[in-house]
Amino acid sequence: MHRLSLFLQKPFFSDYRTLFGLWLLLPIIAGLIKVSNNFLIFKYVFWHTVDQTSLYTAYPEYWDTNHYGPVFSLVIAPFAILPLRLGLILWLVVLSLALYYAVRKLPLVKRKHIFIYWFCAHELLTALFMAQFNIAIAAIIVATFYCIQKEKELWAAFYIMLGTFVKLYGVVGLAFFFFSKHKIKLIGWLLLWAVVLFVSPMLISSPSYVLSQYVEWSQSLLEKNGENLASIAQNISLLGLIRRISQCTTYSDIWVLLGGLIVFALPYLRIKQYKHEAFRYTLLASVLLFVVLFSTGSESSTYIIAFIGVAIWYIAAPWKRSKWDVALMIFAMILTSFSPSDLFPAYVRREIVQPYALKALPCVLIWLKLSYEMCRKEYAPILNNKN
Repeated sequence: MHRLSLFLQKPFFSDYRTLFGLWLLLPIIAGLIKVSNNFLIFKYVFWHTVDQTSLYTAYPEYWDTNHYGPVFSLVIAPFAILPLRLGLILWLVVLSLALYYAVRKLPLVKRKHIFIYWFCAHELLTALFMAQFNIAIAAIIVATFYCIQKEKELWAAFYIMLGTFVKLYGVVGLAFFFFSKHKIKLIGWLLLWAVVLFVSPMLISSPSYVLSQYVEWSQSLLEKNGENLASIAQNISLLGLIRRISQCTTYSDIWVLLGGLIVFALPYLRIKQYKHEAFRYTLLASVLLFVVLFSTGSESSTYIIAFIGVAIWYIAAPWKRSKWDVALMIFAMILTSFSPSDLFPAYVRREIVQPYALKALPCVLIWLKLSYEMCRKEYAPILNNKN
């Protein structure tokens, strides 16, 4: 991993313009190669809202169901009104550049930015082929963290509520609440944005329609959670990993989730570490991993969120990373990032990785190690540290 870092420090590979060009080119390539069914669903969310028809019914245009909140109709609107291919490409470009700029805004040294961009590029492409909003969720979580760090509570609250009203995942931004220096102000902005975003779809429909769709949304999420338990394409998470390897269906995931929440929450007891930037960045990494590993809705393309977390975990530590840490990163690149692609043996992917949700395994190991480090390590800056 150190040699990779040195290679990426060469002028061409360590130039922000190179990475910006790559992250701009990848969505264009994905949009030209494939029109994802997901984008068709997204496109019709806008038109169904305008027509005031159900957002959560399977339609012949795509024979699948939407699981995003009514406010998504406004998010997708600028792309839905364009011709299909153009709308898709612009959608993917916006998603990719949103994440690029969210990472770029983090006050990290240049080589750490460059490492994150290169390390996550392939996982980004996987998500782009599925046209998934998960790329924006990763950007929203990172942007929420940045805004709280910079005492921009208004925008932090906006990102939290936007992510929550679109896909619920954004609510994990509340994990950074204790880092805020203006907690009362943050709560006030959260309440205000909740009201604004709740009613905003009424601008293109009607109050009664939007209220009915919030009810349908809650019902669709409950049904989707049940479907995910039996789906090979879904529940690629710690929850799915345990269930598929054990082949046990009689227990409730709530017990695994409760254990995960306890492990996640333990580092908050180390209040004296809050002042260290490395500790706060590691919590950001933990949040990005946790939201994927403990969701039955996690699929292959969701891992762009977790992979940003993996990269931040690696570069955030003020100490020199061990050979075991490097091995975990390589393991994550091979099994998590490459396994869904043609770079991985098809037989192994179909017969071993997919049936047992093994794409999640490297991220599980990294999250457990991360959690241990947060409970035991000292995150004070080390002078002359060259890691």
